[in-house]
Amino acid sequence: MSDNQPDPPFLELRGIHKRFGGVHALRGVDMQIRAGQPYHLLGENGCGKSTVIKIMSGAHAPSEGEILLDGTPHPRLTPIQALQAGIETVYQDLSLLPNLTVAENVALAEQLVSGGGRLLRGLDRGRLTSVAEQAVGQVGLDPSRALMATPAGDLPLAVRQRVAIARAIAQEARLVIMDEPTTSLTRHEVETLIEVVRHLCAKGVAVLFVTHKLEECYRIGGQAVVFRDGKSVGQGPIEGYTRAELSQLMTGRAIEARRYRAAAPQDGVLLTLDQLGSGEAFGNVDLDLHRGEIVGITGLSDSGRNELALALAGHRPVTDGNIRIEGRALSLSSPADAIAEGIGYVPEDRLADGLFIEKSIYENAVTLVLDKLGGALGTIDKAKGRAAARRISEAMQLNTSDIDLPVGALSGGNQQRVLIGRWLSIEPRLLILHGPTVGVDVGSKDRIYRAMQAMAERGIALIIVSDDLPELLQNCDRILVMNAGRVRAELDGATATENDIYKAMLAAKETVE
Repeated sequence: MSDNQPDPPFLELRGIHKRFGGVHALRGVDMQIRAGQPYHLLGENGCGKSTVIKIMSGAHAPSEGEILLDGTPHPRLTPIQALQAGIETVYQDLSLLPNLTVAENVALAEQLVSGGGRLLRGLDRGRLTSVAEQAVGQVGLDPSRALMATPAGDLPLAVRQRVAIARAIAQEARLVIMDEPTTSLTRHEVETLIEVVRHLCAKGVAVLFVTHKLEECYRIGGQAVVFRDGKSVGQGPIEGYTRAELSQLMTGRAIEARRYRAAAPQDGVLLTLDQLGSGEAFGNVDLDLHRGEIVGITGLSDSGRNELALALAGHRPVTDGNIRIEGRALSLSSPADAIAEGIGYVPEDRLADGLFIEKSIYENAVTLVLDKLGGALGTIDKAKGRAAARRISEAMQLNTSDIDLPVGALSGGNQQRVLIGRWLSIEPRLLILHGPTVGVDVGSKDRIYRAMQAMAERGIALIIVSDDLPELLQNCDRILVMNAGRVRAELDGATATENDIYKAMLAAKETVE
């Protein structure tokens, strides 16, 4: 390479197309990734982000185009070739083996890659331990013997995530692709992850961050790569784009960063919590929630916020205090009791806890009201059910009119809207939404927020449990901050800032300690 010629990018995609039958998923994608730089792959669900990641990691072969590694062209990469080149992907599910120890999860792949895709007769246990300890230390974990021997399935999510990144480091990765890495992390855990990303880039490793959370992208800096409809529609320094510009590139339409909440709560208290508690999880919670009011609850993952939501939905026992609706005391010993009282609960993990992914939109939409759809001889009145499913589809603005389509064929945003819409079928008085836009793109967020506001205007009270501080500020009348099982602060959603909430979280933590 001459002095006047820059080094080629570590990885370059040129004119990449990918077709799955009649679906043209990628349409001539061009993209460059250079060593030691952070990149952010942005776009709505279904825009081609997952497909391009799988092409980079060798899981898919492109239909057209070429892949260049250090300037050398390849028609495709196999998974082993990608790993040998130093391309490591940390997927949302982390792809750790839960029954294997931390040391084995971190270092086994390194021995697999060095063996050309197969393990030799026996593991080199000494090398395995040494490689794992070094890699784990680089992601801010203590490489103690106890941690190294712990099965990955026994670790908290934030620790498992760092173990997955340590696995990439153990393989001397040159590019680490992180697919929605902060989806289930608290703000403190996100800060730790950002430091890990900066450490990797300082060592010359490129990091590709696939995310919907623009605030984290701005914190990290680097290059934004924007996809829409299978095409790369923009790449440049992220600080050169405003949030509005990125949103418009991703969606093809202007989406304002604004406060959605405009209406005021209605008169009359719907829900009263009086010194509510559930064992050691939370206690002494007092709340008056009005009809049509939207209250946000946030805090660290062990703050008690999740358990409070589950107790209100009948998923965990109340051991102290009282729950009253319109002044009448309730005993919520099961989710069925909550549903009978008009209380709905949208769980955080729509795939594991919410949807029947192989069933149709119609079947998912009516699952809570089958007893109301009875026809002759105890059969289901399909006409009634399909009419109800269409009403839900219209209310949640699904991007399809085909209610017989399997939910698994929908984008994440449409899946979430099906799940939220299902609860409209019970005509709820109170709807509890846990992470209502987790893993959802900016366009779907807009539709979900509009739907939540429409529910509140109809008199439905909403409780939003979320780590997404902009989400709370855009949608809530009040925001409660919890720590160590107690409500430590209450903020006005119309006047508070992200910094105000974060300060309240830290102050509450210091008070408890």
